[in-house]
Amino acid sequence: MSDSSGGDAGDARSGTDSPDATDAADTTDSARVDSSDSAPGTEQAVATDGPPVVVCLDMDGVLVDSEDYWHAAEREEILPRVLADGTPVPDLDEITGMYYGEIYDYLAERYEPTVDKAAFMRLYDEAAESIYGDRVALLAGAGDFVADLRERGVPVALVSSSPRDWIETVVDRFDLAFDGICPAEEFDGPGKPEPGLYEAAIRDLGGVPDRAVAVEDSENGVAAAARSGAYTIAVRDDHNADTDLSAADEVVDRDDPAAVFAAVRHSMRTIRESVSGNSGSSG
Repeated sequence: MSDSSGGDAGDARSGTDSPDATDAADTTDSARVDSSDSAPGTEQAVATDGPPVVVCLDMDGVLVDSEDYWHAAEREEILPRVLADGTPVPDLDEITGMYYGEIYDYLAERYEPTVDKAAFMRLYDEAAESIYGDRVALLAGAGDFVADLRERGVPVALVSSSPRDWIETVVDRFDLAFDGICPAEEFDGPGKPEPGLYEAAIRDLGGVPDRAVAVEDSENGVAAAARSGAYTIAVRDDHNADTDLSAADEVVDRDDPAAVFAAVRHSMRTIRESVSGNSGSSG
């Protein structure tokens, strides 16, 4: 995991379906200093009463609508080509949100792959070139939202099971920038649904889990974020209409981007208030 230029949170865990919030929720009662660990030009909030509140965002299904395309590719093309004839195709919730190298290991333990791991991963890489290079769309307003958080000194990481080259395609295509990019392939440990990837991302941002907010969309991703101790927001969309997202602290519809952003801001503000004891806006 590296920087890129391109728990229990008290009252924050009460949750809300579509919280109202103001821009004041993104500010802190803190000193603001330039950090050598931040992307160029980024300010990082240094709270006088503890570590900063940090934000971790999943990519697939949250920032971009790639899961719509991945589900079709896996169901119709990839899995039928790599599993023995007559082998039942796994429920996609079993594998969505996992690093694709670990998807192969999962299938090898429970199903009957007919190709080796290298061939399996090549199929994913071939599909990824089209999905990320041409087909995905960015969640409306996401670029401005991330930029605004970072401008206000909120450290933001992209925490993804996609490998770095897929992530960089998205980051470059949509001109995004984060304080940290954290691909599962670069983490020395199991990826989602285990919590280690989120724990490391939060630590790399200078945060602690009970002052972190994570946004996910898959059962495996939600489980990883929740197990790390971060306040976890799940986004619901057509691709995960029937997915169990109950491990999340709240669920918001992805077709209402403003509600997604408001949920992040509301939870950040509530975390700050629960720590500081303030009853009003921390801005």
